[in-house]
Amino acid sequence: MGQSIKLADDIVKDVRFEAKLLRRSVAKQAEHWLRIGQAIEQSPSFDYTRIKAALAGKFDADNLSIEEGVIFDEKIFSALEETSDAERVFFEKRQKAGLGVGEDEEGNLIYK
Repeated sequence: MGQSIKLADDIVKDVRFEAKLLRRSVAKQAEHWLRIGQAIEQSPSFDYTRIKAALAGKFDADNLSIEEGVIFDEKIFSALEETSDAERVFFEKRQKAGLGVGEDEEGNLIYK
């Protein structure tokens, strides 16, 4: 019996896109990716504790296997995309003062 789960909108968007490309249902695409993730985690060349140690700076990320490195990179990039409450407050203050709050793809300051 199937069960509903909540997923972030960006993940659902990616699943829908890939499902359409591969002519799968959204549910079958999500199951496929879940099984791939499960297989990677159960692989003898994959150790999630090593990834956690590398993320904490207690293990040299250069010593991770290729599979571990993929997950490590994903976690790092995901963390870089997240904005903390302190960062939001900082940029709100800059925006109210009419100062730049970032750069666009061409390197121009963004004020909004």
